[in-house]
Amino acid sequence: MDARSPQNTFPVTPTNKVKRMHERGSYDREAVYVILDSAFLCHVAYVVDGQPYCTPTIHWREGDWLYWHGSSASRMLKNQKQGANVCLTVSHLDGLVLARSGFNHSANYRSAMCFGTAKIIEDQEEKQRALKGIIERFYPGRTAELRDNTAQEEKATMVIGMQIEQASAKIRAKQVGDDEEDFGIAAWAGVIPLTTVIGAPETSPDVPAGIAFPAHLAPYREGRRLDEALVECQNAYEAQAE
Repeated sequence: MDARSPQNTFPVTPTNKVKRMHERGSYDREAVYVILDSAFLCHVAYVVDGQPYCTPTIHWREGDWLYWHGSSASRMLKNQKQGANVCLTVSHLDGLVLARSGFNHSANYRSAMCFGTAKIIEDQEEKQRALKGIIERFYPGRTAELRDNTAQEEKATMVIGMQIEQASAKIRAKQVGDDEEDFGIAAWAGVIPLTTVIGAPETSPDVPAGIAFPAHLAPYREGRRLDEALVECQNAYEAQAE
């Protein structure tokens, strides 16, 4: 299949079209997916009674569907009960780019912007599956060790689902873009790389003796990049569903 076939790319519309630095943009589904899958947090933007809001939350993806959850008392979730247009974004900061002019300073980054109509998942069976999914997506195999959610816990939690209707990715991953006439300026220029790295696990003091760090958390080994671990977990989650 052609990599640019409609099945593999999102439609380009005035809403999702990358207008500035368009050469950094991509509408390829896999390019968008990997940015979403390598992040733990997203920001969901929406409008309630003319007032814009932007809420940070945990998200997870199943195919072209995105899910997130929150308290039943959430303003965002109440607003979305009947369906609401939202913009969900994810961004990764990969480096600080220092040039020899203020204008050419920049950053290396990966970002994805997704648009769709978000609705509360009302069906009880689908909701329970989604609540299990948020654990399995990040920690494949973990729900087998946990107690079931209580009825009150499920009542206190709402789950939102949104099919990605439009999306775009935007990436900068390169060195300084100084003007040639600035090369001789006596100032350091270059890139300071940035990553989020996993630290050593800190066991809760009330864990019974003999309970070791479980094998299903192996992707989260000390010293590893978090985005790489999250993609590995997403792949494992998708393999479970096959």
